[in-house]
Amino acid sequence: MGWPATERFELVVAPGGLALIQDLLNTRSARRPPSPDLLSTVAQAQAWADEALEAWALEAGQARRRARLTRADVEQLRTLRDQLVAAVRAPGGPVPDALLGLSVRSARGADGALLLEPVGRGWELVAGAVLLELHRARELDTWRRVKTCRNEACPGTFYDRSPNNSGAWHDVRSCGNVANLRAARARRRLRATSS
Repeated sequence: MGWPATERFELVVAPGGLALIQDLLNTRSARRPPSPDLLSTVAQAQAWADEALEAWALEAGQARRRARLTRADVEQLRTLRDQLVAAVRAPGGPVPDALLGLSVRSARGADGALLLEPVGRGWELVAGAVLLELHRARELDTWRRVKTCRNEACPGTFYDRSPNNSGAWHDVRSCGNVANLRAARARRRLRATSS
């Protein structure tokens, strides 16, 4: 079990439970490599949620849960995903509306420490886990390192591991080279017309 959406783009997975948010964001479709939207049907969304929630439970020390998704749940997950994309692009902005009003409960972990758990069914269970990880990432100041690729045609969401948090593309060799090549050609054309 792993992070099915993130791994299909061959991206480095974000640390800890933050990988759940990265994986949800990477469920979007892509042209290169050709990849479907993993939230386009109930069956695809269920397969994604099963694997992602299992990976999250292992990563976050949570009990394994299964979110049985309906068509309405999948719509809610797509709305949440869209709002998270906007939140990633404005990291200091407000919490996505789709996360407001969700419930979590406190429990005692195996080691006696406080453990917060998502509650609910369907999409609310997934969203509750996302809420916990978003809160944790903001507290640890790692949320600003979750980024969408600057290449408009690329839906890749990556975790910026650069020391100064300056990453712009999910992969400099593919998306970065394309952007840099376009910029260089535009500068050459500008010089040629101004000469």
